[in-house]
Amino acid sequence: MRAAKPGTDSGLDQAASVFLKLRPHLFGIAYRMLGSVAEAEDILQEVWLRWQKTDRTVVLDPPAFLARTTTRLAINVSQSARARRETYVGPWLPDPVDTSVDPAVGAERGEALELAVLLLLEKLSPTERAAYILREAFDYPYGDIADILQLSAVNTRQIVSRARKRLSAERREPVDPAEHRRLLEAFLAAARAGDVAALENLFAADAISYTDGGGIRGAARIPVAGHTRVAKFIVAFGPRVWPGAELAWVEANGSPGVLVSRDGTDVALLTIEALPQGIHTLRWVMNPVKLEAFGRSRGRAGARDVTSEGSTRS
Repeated sequence: MRAAKPGTDSGLDQAASVFLKLRPHLFGIAYRMLGSVAEAEDILQEVWLRWQKTDRTVVLDPPAFLARTTTRLAINVSQSARARRETYVGPWLPDPVDTSVDPAVGAERGEALELAVLLLLEKLSPTERAAYILREAFDYPYGDIADILQLSAVNTRQIVSRARKRLSAERREPVDPAEHRRLLEAFLAAARAGDVAALENLFAADAISYTDGGGIRGAARIPVAGHTRVAKFIVAFGPRVWPGAELAWVEANGSPGVLVSRDGTDVALLTIEALPQGIHTLRWVMNPVKLEAFGRSRGRAGARDVTSEGSTRS
């Protein structure tokens, strides 16, 4: 059957149906490439505009066409995004996304989705990042990746191999999910109680705390490092976070997180990186734009109130 002409109503309906079916997959590519929900959404908007204008009657493989367009746009945006992040006020962290409904965010596997891995991906070139993501998260054949990136299959294999080795060398071995959750619960109890000693006991010796506030008042603009300094910082920071706050458990990038809200407005999202030695990294997302994006990713529904699991309003 011949496809409907691009400009007809039936043609646009078909185009929309194809695009919407593939949207989670395309978002997953763009999000992993950029670590930004807003930028990924912008790319998908551009992909949709291009898809509407394309003569779709000659497109033999729409999923391949849309994936190629998304990847190439993401490579272009990532080149300018790196320059923008160099002028970002305070530490930059990837936008967290809710993974409770789609654990792999549109991919066949959840690889390259953890916040720690997204940060490591920033160290790769845009082309290396794209090759790694398409292979490791989406299981694209090397030939297809080579076509998307306009490289040889041999070169593509080498790029993926180098990226895999580099990330493996820098990636730390996490604890199991139950221990991760236990450490986060223990941190919340000690932090809200202002117990410096208990916090120090939870942290790895080289613990570090990052606060991504995007320049908002009250957000730390430099990382705090060392278990004693981090513990004291958390206690000093506490009066600005916990009083009057409501806490809800969420799933952010495959791991448990805590969403802090006040008067119906989200003010912080806390996630941790937990190792056998204890909590190594605290990540506080306080940038209102990123919190709003996280809210969009979860539809403002499905969060479990911490009060239902033993914690109460401060």
